[in-house]
Amino acid sequence: MNIRFAEESDIETLSIYDKHIRVTELKSAVSLGRVIVAEDNGTFIGCLRWNLFWDNTPFMNLLFLPEEYRSSGYGKAIVSYWERVMQEEGYKLVMTSSLSNETAQHFYRKLGYVDSGALLLPGEPLEIIFTKKI
Repeated sequence: MNIRFAEESDIETLSIYDKHIRVTELKSAVSLGRVIVAEDNGTFIGCLRWNLFWDNTPFMNLLFLPEEYRSSGYGKAIVSYWERVMQEEGYKLVMTSSLSNETAQHFYRKLGYVDSGALLLPGEPLEIIFTKKI
């Protein structure tokens, strides 16, 4: 498996899987170096996209792996890669979130993320905020 920063040539593939962001914003995230892709012999395995919460704390906005690649260690490898990069860039804390009705919350806790707050929007399940010291 190869984990690397996304390039402009990845945008078409990324836009198939990342429906949470406009393509113009996705292009911007890629140009800022805020998207990571994982692949195996050219086959897409997953992606991670982040931004800066309060303009100073890395916040993982999206971790996506197609169903057939889940529960195989790929997600952990992608997140670990991102955490190492963030640590190398001098960050000491990273964040992410998950809806309370999603199984991803258990995945993040296994990786050492701790519940640090929540957000409740009208008509939505509770959004759990997670942090991890790196």
